[in-house]
Amino acid sequence: RGYREVMPQPVRRGITNFMENYTYPRTIVNDLLQGKLADGGRDTLRLVFNTVGGLGFLDPASRFGLTANDEDFGQTLGRWGVPIGSYLVLPVLGPSTLRDAVGRVPDEYTTGRHYVDDAYVRYGMAAVDVIDRRASLLDVEQVLAETFDEYAFVRNAWLQRREYRVRDGDVPAEDFAPEDDSSVSSP
Repeated sequence: RGYREVMPQPVRRGITNFMENYTYPRTIVNDLLQGKLADGGRDTLRLVFNTVGGLGFLDPASRFGLTANDEDFGQTLGRWGVPIGSYLVLPVLGPSTLRDAVGRVPDEYTTGRHYVDDAYVRYGMAAVDVIDRRASLLDVEQVLAETFDEYAFVRNAWLQRREYRVRDGDVPAEDFAPEDDSSVSSP
């Protein structure tokens, strides 16, 4: 809350853009591992535009129609058929599954932060990233406060979102037709 009070919205947006930009190589690598060559090319162009056009603090690529994708190794493992595993809540990192937790390791090696030599800068970048992501979730707190079971709500919403992302939006519709119950007679 203090971060949102102290930092003006344009500065917060710039920090969010920078954080997304330095982790964007992860998306490109996972595009390629999933066989999405066209997306990999567009995402490479997006990274170059945003890096050259404002050191990542600005987002000129969106103005050129290069929208952001978000791919990670957990999604890649899902595309390769690795089962989702148990739902976990990781301290500081938040909701995950066993598959996604394992995927965080190679994801770390595809971010710019991993290759910064100065430990203070590297850990500072990680801390700013966590604070920025947490601040972006403050608006959701009211919705959670109004739910009957916050844990079940977050778990179900998070698992559905991950399934949607792994399948690139091609999630089969569930069959909501009532079961055939021959014991019930019609009037």
